[in-house]
Amino acid sequence: MSLNLSTTAKITWCPGCPNSAILVAFRQTVDELVSAGKLKPENIVACAGIGCHGKISDYLNLNSFTSLHGRVIPAMTGIKCANPKLTIIGFSGDGDSLSEGLEHLIHTAKRNSDIKLFIHDNQLFALTTGQASSRSPKGFKGKSTPYGSIEEPINPLLLMLSSGATFVARTYAGDIENTKKIMKAAIAHKGFSFVDIIQPCITFFDTREYFKDRIYWIDEKIPTNNLGQAIEIVRKENGKTPLGIFYNVEKTTFEEELDK
Repeated sequence: MSLNLSTTAKITWCPGCPNSAILVAFRQTVDELVSAGKLKPENIVACAGIGCHGKISDYLNLNSFTSLHGRVIPAMTGIKCANPKLTIIGFSGDGDSLSEGLEHLIHTAKRNSDIKLFIHDNQLFALTTGQASSRSPKGFKGKSTPYGSIEEPINPLLLMLSSGATFVARTYAGDIENTKKIMKAAIAHKGFSFVDIIQPCITFFDTREYFKDRIYWIDEKIPTNNLGQAIEIVRKENGKTPLGIFYNVEKTTFEEELDK
């Protein structure tokens, strides 16, 4: 029997926003995992930060928590430490966790907290109508950079691999089926799961055409336990944007160490 994960809250994302595709993918992911007996809905906590992505917690009929700007990860970590039996899944944006709360992200990867983080990566601060974020490409013209950003964007996958994350992946919001596969793998992983979801902002920075001919899925046969290989893949993009699971290893989690 399918779960009803919808709520009565009106969806206020811009019509056609890829955030809706992420919502659909996640609802289906949870429904399928619960139907397969791999998750109990009452043990899931969906956390969100501040930004357009943050509205997702209003549209999920699950236990939820909305944090301060950039502080979703400490809240997730605290909930997991208080009750390790819970499955903690967080939604954040590149403005929320790759700009505002970057320090929390790095330390959580380092300590390998058993939480799952899905980044809605639209490469700008969209809720405040288009300021540059740490992910905005050089030359990006927005509210805070009217003449074009003079900075190079950070590479979140490289950052997470070098910080100790044990599950690192990237997907594209418009590809619901493959996004579900990535989400399921991230949730099943024991340890810190980081998933970068390319989510074009159709209102303030529409990159759909840009990514149309640039994204590609890496070969699933490539081993995911080789850190050096994963770093090489995410560093050498050569004008293309690889998608898939780049790194997936199991190590002692922060909560297991804490329990000792």
